[in-house]
Amino acid sequence: MATVETPHTSHKREVAETAPDLQGRQSGTGWSETEKIAFRFFAIYFFLQAVPLDWKYFQKLLSVNWLDLHFRDIFYISRYTPRFFSGEAAGWGIGTFTDWAGIAVVAAIGAAFWTYRDRDSQGYKRLYYSLRVLLRYRLAAALLAYGFIKFFPMQMPYPSLSNLNTNYGDLTAWKIFAMSAGIVPGYQSFLGLVEILGALFLLHRKTTIIGLLIILPFHGNVFMSNLAYEGGEHVYSLYLISIALFLLAYDVPRLYDLLVLQRPAKPSSLKPVFTAGYLKTSRLLLKTAFIFFFVFVYGYKTYASYRTGPYHYPATPGLANAAGLYNVSEFRLNGQPIPYSKTDPQRWQDVVFEEWSTLSIKSNRPVQLETADTEEIAGEQEARPYEEAGAAGRHYYQYTVDTAQKVLVLENKNRHHQGEKFTLKYTRPAATRIILSGVNEQQDSVYVVLDKLDKKYLLEEVDKRGGRRGEFKL
Repeated sequence: MATVETPHTSHKREVAETAPDLQGRQSGTGWSETEKIAFRFFAIYFFLQAVPLDWKYFQKLLSVNWLDLHFRDIFYISRYTPRFFSGEAAGWGIGTFTDWAGIAVVAAIGAAFWTYRDRDSQGYKRLYYSLRVLLRYRLAAALLAYGFIKFFPMQMPYPSLSNLNTNYGDLTAWKIFAMSAGIVPGYQSFLGLVEILGALFLLHRKTTIIGLLIILPFHGNVFMSNLAYEGGEHVYSLYLISIALFLLAYDVPRLYDLLVLQRPAKPSSLKPVFTAGYLKTSRLLLKTAFIFFFVFVYGYKTYASYRTGPYHYPATPGLANAAGLYNVSEFRLNGQPIPYSKTDPQRWQDVVFEEWSTLSIKSNRPVQLETADTEEIAGEQEARPYEEAGAAGRHYYQYTVDTAQKVLVLENKNRHHQGEKFTLKYTRPAATRIILSGVNEQQDSVYVVLDKLDKKYLLEEVDKRGGRRGEFKL
């Protein structure tokens, strides 16, 4: 049985081992009635928040190929939050807060029943220690999941050519934030390193306070950034903050004594004493398994994905040697030429071919915004909406190439514009010219002449000359 040792009883190990339940009374550390009631509530509340009890979570686990794990599988395993009341469609918004409220009600009822049945207890030191261990590892798993996709800078990738050629006013606040972080991968890696270090400190009882003092300012900033830039992770970041605050509450009185009153602080009285050898062995095995799975396996899988390219962008290659920005020199609809216009909703203004199989078209036709402001890692066959999410002014198309027939089949990626499709033959009379001709989903004929622009991007030009400290003049 695992017990908790205090400094007053550490020199009486034999007594503690033979009568662990009496430690609180012997050392004069019985809990007040208020402390016991508060613990009963928070023990039930955080147990329901941290331990997977939602059947939908286990449904996802059944879909995981454990013989061929992908880093996205481990990411979603670590990002569990209960959705007993809101359901899957509620996402990370008000529906999740409904779950929090529901769990709080359950915890209050449970605490009342617990108080009625256990009025004579002197305290719950062993349960408190166990709860802290559970929350430490729950928080560590979440931090590692997000830390590694930042350390290997994939969470906010370098902006696509289409994004770089989108007007600033056509981007949402969240998209601007993501692009701003994406252009400085070194800084993103530093942020990931901070999260990873905070998580590793949580894995050892004596360094937990260091990890918490790293995590709280970091995720406090994450929470405020999500609010300020209208991101969708504010609920989850607040969830992690609530766990960190509960863990820190134990050390607040000692920190106050040391830093504010400038007097000696009492050492931590929470220390496990294992009276059976198998418990010590089990603890070591479980801790080793956690580190192996969430640090080494997940870290390796994340690095392997990073080597193959950003997971936010499609993996299928695009038309060979076509990537770049193209001016629409000529545009005909049903045989009628339409001159260049900033206001005409049908006339294409410019076209971007990405390195991957995405083509984007700038026109004045309205775009209903696609949203993807929570971190989602799509599978190989799933849609990847990151590049078009939060960006108006351009329509994004996923395309397939038939090199034998020289045909492009374009389908609008935006779920609000499903069914929009072009079937276009292409010719390349010159290295910098592409001619497209074919029909749209309404069988209107389309003829487009594209001429590639030799556009320079300041970010890339500065990088070629050694970065901001290199020799570069505007």
